[in-house]
Amino acid sequence: MKIIRSLGAMTAWSERLRRERVTVGFVPTMGALHDGHRALIRAARLRCDALVVSIFVNPTQFGPAEDLAKYPRSIGKDRELCRQEGVDVCFEPSASAMYPAGFQTVVTVPAIATRWEGEARPHHFAGVATVVTKLFGLVRPHLALFGQKDYQQAALVRQLAKDLSLGVEIVVRPIVREQDGLAMSSRNVYLSSDERILAPTLYKSLQAGAEAIRNGTTDASAVQSVMAAVVRQEPALTVDYLSVCDPLTLEPLSIVTFKAVLLGAVRLGVIRLIDNLMVTMPVGRR
Repeated sequence: MKIIRSLGAMTAWSERLRRERVTVGFVPTMGALHDGHRALIRAARLRCDALVVSIFVNPTQFGPAEDLAKYPRSIGKDRELCRQEGVDVCFEPSASAMYPAGFQTVVTVPAIATRWEGEARPHHFAGVATVVTKLFGLVRPHLALFGQKDYQQAALVRQLAKDLSLGVEIVVRPIVREQDGLAMSSRNVYLSSDERILAPTLYKSLQAGAEAIRNGTTDASAVQSVMAAVVRQEPALTVDYLSVCDPLTLEPLSIVTFKAVLLGAVRLGVIRLIDNLMVTMPVGRR
C-alpha cells in the first residue's frame, strides 16, 4: 500500500491509471476507521481495480465550538485496516496543502444543506461540499462510496456530483450497526459506559416510527410523536430533531404515501448522535 501526502503525486498516480483504463474507486474518510468504514472499503474493492482511501480531518466542516482538536486520530490503526482490506493508496494530505494561504473558494448546496444538520451546524455542509469537490479533483475517481449513516451528507454529495457534472458515480452503502442497533461512528468513543447503554435509544425511536408507518399511520406529525415518546423515556437524552422526510429532497412530509426517511439527532451529555431509517409504506396501506 502506498502512502501519498502530496496533492500533485495523488493526481499523477490516478491519472496514470486512468490512462490505462483502470477503474479508480475512492472512500473519503476523516480517519478513526471502524467496521462501518471497513464495509465501505470492502464494497469499493469489489467495484474497482484500484482503491484510494483518504484520511483527512477536514477543519472547514467543524464549527468554532466543535471538536476539531479532540477528534479521534489513530493513523497507525487506520493504515493497518487499509492494508488488511487491500487498499492501494492511503491519501493523507495536510490541512496546509488542502487550504493554502489565499484559499477562498466555498462550495454550497443550499437547498439540501439548510435543514436538519445544516441548522444545527451552519458551517458544516459548506465544508463538506468544498472538501469533497477538492478531493474528487485530486483523486479523479470513477466512483466514490459514502455511508448512509450520514444521510444528509450523502444526499448533498449526490446533488453536488450531478450539478457540477463531476463524472463520479456516488454509491451509498447501508448503515453498519453495533449488536444493540447503535450506528457505528468515530465519535462513539466519546460515550461513557452509562451513555453507551442509552445511545441506542435514538435507533429504537426510529424503529418505532417506521413500525407506525408500516401499521398504517400516514400522518407525519403522529409518527414524530411516536418517535419522541420513545426518546422521552430516557431523560438524559434531548431531541434536536425527529423528522419524517422525502428521501430525495429531505423536505419534511405532512403525509406518508410511499417512502420516507426518518431522520433523528439527539444530545446525550456533550455527545450528539445522529441516525436515520428508510421506511416504505406496505402496498396494501398506500
